[in-house]
Amino acid sequence: MSYVEMPGAKVPIRMWADPATVEDGALRQLQNVATLPWIKGLAVMPDVHYGKGATVGSVIAMHGAVCPAAVGVDIGCGMSAVKTSLTANDLPGDLSRLRSKIEETIPVGFSMHGELVDPRRLHGFPTAGWDDFWSRFDGIADAVHFRRERAAKQMGSLGGGNHFIEFCLDESGAVWLMLHSGSRNIGKELAEYHIGQARKLPHNQGLVDRDLAVFVADTPQMAAYRNDLFWAQEYAKYNRAIMMALFQDVVRGEFRKAKVTFEPVISCHHNYVAEERYDGMDLLVTRKGAIRAGSGDYGIIPGSMGTGSYIVKGLGNEASFNSASHGAGRRMSRNAAKRRFSTRDLEDQTRGVECRKDAGVVDEIPAAYKPIEQVIDQQRDLVEVVAKLRQLVCVKG
Repeated sequence: MSYVEMPGAKVPIRMWADPATVEDGALRQLQNVATLPWIKGLAVMPDVHYGKGATVGSVIAMHGAVCPAAVGVDIGCGMSAVKTSLTANDLPGDLSRLRSKIEETIPVGFSMHGELVDPRRLHGFPTAGWDDFWSRFDGIADAVHFRRERAAKQMGSLGGGNHFIEFCLDESGAVWLMLHSGSRNIGKELAEYHIGQARKLPHNQGLVDRDLAVFVADTPQMAAYRNDLFWAQEYAKYNRAIMMALFQDVVRGEFRKAKVTFEPVISCHHNYVAEERYDGMDLLVTRKGAIRAGSGDYGIIPGSMGTGSYIVKGLGNEASFNSASHGAGRRMSRNAAKRRFSTRDLEDQTRGVECRKDAGVVDEIPAAYKPIEQVIDQQRDLVEVVAKLRQLVCVKG
């Protein structure tokens, strides 16, 4: 589909979704965002749903301003995927050992590494810039400096919620490795600190929603936020790179006879800010639950833990600010999913996938998410499908 345009106070709202299927709370949030004095454009992805301040699945382009709550608390959250030389014919019938090895190697949930991971010892890890990255820790907000050791030990760990590590097959029978994670606790604490700072600023007192408080250009608060934001986005990128290197080592060890090789890793943020230029104007583009889909950009759009995922290539549609959806998108809250579904439902909906099937992940049941095929179909003018994957193993926190 192409987009549906709805009127907004300052800019039209371009929706790659049927407005009739979007919950009232999310529609109100979109209208609220369209009232911001600094806004220059608003694009809404097919996985749109209610969030904090701004909806998940929205692309907010502003001139001279950025809204920290619209980035979200998991700064730099995103996806990584890599195609391997393994095929379905190389795989054993039981993948439970592989799942156990992944869980032994990569901490999940609130866990972290007991010893710091040295990326220089990892196969193929891009170490350029690593020392410079950590040297800049002292330059981020004083409020989080006491978290340095925790941040270092969480580097290369998954977290919980909707984060996952998957071992997948594409339709040709090739094996892919895929994972979803972000900036862990350090990103969350930086986000919460800056959201609190933005709410205190005088220019934000008259906003329709205090969660839409912004920092504006040429102020110390904006400079401090941009510094911390871009550092946290780097943290998230390194976090995924370390996990992917560890994951590849597990796969090499489990399939020694196959002498596994890997294609270049595809990686993309979906909660972040980028400096981009549209219609001759420099803008700060916030993608909250959206990926960049510029012409030729590779991206990853996952479904849920039982429905498969897509590798895509961007078509460079400037009406969406070169963006596409970040996943299937929730169609019910976590609490609603827990009330409605049981572990038996989870077992039924994840049949054939080696994964947790206990009460702790019922809120991640596939039925809590929108149908991924429908979400992909609604953005055919934003991306083309390169590969469709189905998971064989799914590790969750």
